[in-house]
Amino acid sequence: MTFSAKNGKKIVIVGGVAGGASAAARARRLDEKSTITLIQSGPDVSYASCGMPYYIGHEIVDRSVMSVQTPESLRQRFNIDVIVNTRVFKIEPNHKLVKAKNELTGEESAYEYDELILALGAEPLEPPIPGIHHPSLFKLRTLQDMDHISSWIDDKNVKHCVVAGAGFVGLEMVEQLVKRNVKVTLVELADQILGPLDPEMAVVLQRELEKNGVEIILKDGIKEFIAKGDERSGTVVQLQSGRKLPIAEMTILGLGVRPDTAVAKDAGINVSSRGHIIVDDQLRTSIDHIWAVGDSVLVRNPILSREVDEYWAVTLAGPANRQGRMVPDIIYGKNRRYKGTYGASVIRIFGYIAACVGVNEKMLRSKNIPFSVVHVHPNQHAGYYPGAKSINLKLIFDPKDGHIFGGSAVGEDGVEKRIDIISTAIQGGMTVHDLADLELCYAPPVGSAKDPINIAGMAAQNEVDGLVKQIDWKELKELEEHPSKEVMVIDVRNPSEISKGKLIPNAINIPLNSLRERLNEIPHDKEIVVSCMSGQRSYYAYRILVENGYDKVRNLSGAYKTYQSTKVQNQQPSQ
Repeated sequence: MTFSAKNGKKIVIVGGVAGGASAAARARRLDEKSTITLIQSGPDVSYASCGMPYYIGHEIVDRSVMSVQTPESLRQRFNIDVIVNTRVFKIEPNHKLVKAKNELTGEESAYEYDELILALGAEPLEPPIPGIHHPSLFKLRTLQDMDHISSWIDDKNVKHCVVAGAGFVGLEMVEQLVKRNVKVTLVELADQILGPLDPEMAVVLQRELEKNGVEIILKDGIKEFIAKGDERSGTVVQLQSGRKLPIAEMTILGLGVRPDTAVAKDAGINVSSRGHIIVDDQLRTSIDHIWAVGDSVLVRNPILSREVDEYWAVTLAGPANRQGRMVPDIIYGKNRRYKGTYGASVIRIFGYIAACVGVNEKMLRSKNIPFSVVHVHPNQHAGYYPGAKSINLKLIFDPKDGHIFGGSAVGEDGVEKRIDIISTAIQGGMTVHDLADLELCYAPPVGSAKDPINIAGMAAQNEVDGLVKQIDWKELKELEEHPSKEVMVIDVRNPSEISKGKLIPNAINIPLNSLRERLNEIPHDKEIVVSCMSGQRSYYAYRILVENGYDKVRNLSGAYKTYQSTKVQNQQPSQ
């Protein structure tokens, strides 16, 4: 049977959750006469997918709150025809028709459209690993997946779980499983956890995971899942290195996602080499009257747009919601433009928060784009007020003009606030000079007269203005491991701070307050690297040396705090 509208536009939306449900609700708010049909492959049309790990971990205890909108509420409140448990298997652009099949009854239906919005989403990767279909292996995409995982933990009395993949979902599941007293082994093929962070930031989270009893295996992939007894016995996970892990009653697969776009490709819609739907800045696909939003689309990377014509796929709920809202605006005549996705992300891992926005060093290097970095370690509020906690804050920028490429931060408090500010600054076209001058709220319990954002901006501004030359932890380690010229590292902390051996190898200690009177100990023909605990005093030392005629001086960005964290990571062997 075929469904059509007698009056108004016929809008068909394929897929719900963030993008599709937002599009349906916005379209109805703009027009009462149109027929709006939303087709969803599962039973739930709008649900809190980002909250699923926290329900599994019992931080969220009310199952009903996981459904943001039910099919019934969308019908009653927005007069939307919601078709659930139905998968669209064919799009016929020439006839403006979609064909769908009810996955419970097998009944096929066809729906006419004037405008078609695709919110196809992304599905978890399932590589061809032997044993990957064992009943004790789980992916997390739907509320049904969530319920299955939660009940499995209870029913099988799970004691050990392997989490494959150290991305956002994998790490959230690790945290929540530990909170349910499950021993967790985390396996990651890359050499660090949480790829969007650069390694010196990710290692802070790695230490927090290990402190909470998580075994982390890096640089090793999964070769096979070996069944042991019945499904209650779970599997032995064999790694590519040959190592076999202890029996795990369950395994969570967090190996990444891929766009669920086969039906779009079959309809002749242009997709990327990885299957993401290509859209313009109004989210139009290559076929008229077909739009696409959410995790399945390739969007502009606005941060790199002035350097290269760059696009990327970012699976985040915020952009999907905004895209879903924007398409009906454009359909009904508003001139909206999607600027692109900036990648603002955040995660909590036990006592720490990590957040980032923009692009990291790895991406900039891959595009051969010059950049500079500063690391700072200010407190989240005034140091004299009780409870001050240090933030590891990193800013990446253009050394020529201070254009901001990205930022990341890890700490116990005040982290996401600072990354939100950096995200806003990037979207507003601001530079590091603007960060230095930003006026932000201050009271001792919640901030500082010089906010961490100001401090990061000032540190970057000093480099752009030529007041300091920096060396980062990677370059210093390379100089240590493959010395091509003699380098003197001077730590300007007080001796009491480094009495327990906390000193960079081969460094000498000259306290900042003694530096001027001990200049005779520092040769002019050597390259000098100055360091302290967090970078502020070493900057003062840098200026003293430069003003006294030393022309081969560099300041260690982030100083010992950044250096020592990377030292821990580099010494952490693969298991």
